[in-house]
Amino acid sequence: MERSCFTVDLGAIRRNAETLLRAAGGAELWAVVKAEAYGHGAVDVSRAALDAGASALCVATLPEALHLRAALRNARIIVMGPVSEREIGEARAARLELVAADGHVPEGVRVHLKVDTGMGRWGLSELPAPGRDVVGLMSHLASAESDPTFTHLQVERFKEATSGHGSLTRHIANSAATLRYAEARFDAVRCGIALYGISPFDAGPEAEGLEPALRWDSYLALVKKLAPGASTGYGRRFVADRPMWIGIVPVGYADGFRRDMTGTEVLIEGTRRRVVGTISMDALAVELDDELAAGTPVTLVGNGILVEEHARVAGTIGYEIATGLNTRSGRARRVAKDG
Repeated sequence: MERSCFTVDLGAIRRNAETLLRAAGGAELWAVVKAEAYGHGAVDVSRAALDAGASALCVATLPEALHLRAALRNARIIVMGPVSEREIGEARAARLELVAADGHVPEGVRVHLKVDTGMGRWGLSELPAPGRDVVGLMSHLASAESDPTFTHLQVERFKEATSGHGSLTRHIANSAATLRYAEARFDAVRCGIALYGISPFDAGPEAEGLEPALRWDSYLALVKKLAPGASTGYGRRFVADRPMWIGIVPVGYADGFRRDMTGTEVLIEGTRRRVVGTISMDALAVELDDELAAGTPVTLVGNGILVEEHARVAGTIGYEIATGLNTRSGRARRVAKDG
């Protein structure tokens, strides 16, 4: 039996892309598939997004882009992170697009100039005159999911900085801005987290018409009864106050089920069960109401168990939970389906 199994619903990816296209109001949808498509599988997700109407793919690094180029010969691929001088030649040969955010504009390759409107990270303080290889102007929103005032300010700064360059593609909106700020959509929107059916806001994805695309399943490898005063896991963080059953699931923080997710819930036989005790590298304990058979299925993500819920327990964001899932090693098997 597999220790755990990840399933990606490519039908949900397509439907989420269609939802984002409608929200974009005529702007192009560019699918952000960096970090192996937020742990969902970059090639499969890219194909699904393109099939649904996305017109470009965005990644962070040249190796990510080259991986996609090998599978998708004609896709438009934009590398949003910095590249070295050596990598510029590889990007040119692979027909990739680059982002210039430090004043150096590479030649012989399609370029997007990035202006810093308030993110305080990558970006030019002011835009130079666009050269012949410049095809786009862009910026990055700092808090579109939580701060309307600053988001409006950034959009206005971007609009002012890029005025007079209507022939170039302007893009600043992320998932949150695509869903909530019409003035931020310009010519293209760059959507990542929402494409996977994970809300960029502090709410469930259904509020935005999104469907979670990822499911993570495991099973009860062992079921045992604890006597009062007995504990489970390192540090004896959970001590039974009564006779009780617990189930041991063969998944832990090496698989992406983080130590700070103790107290979150998983699904067993249609019932939510609480994770108790310290989460180990490759095991976690779940509180049970009664004895269950070893081998009973456990859903860690999916079927109503949301990445967003795990993130709230861990005090982080859905992005970090999703990209931290170990979907790429021998510990987990990926199954892509068309739902």
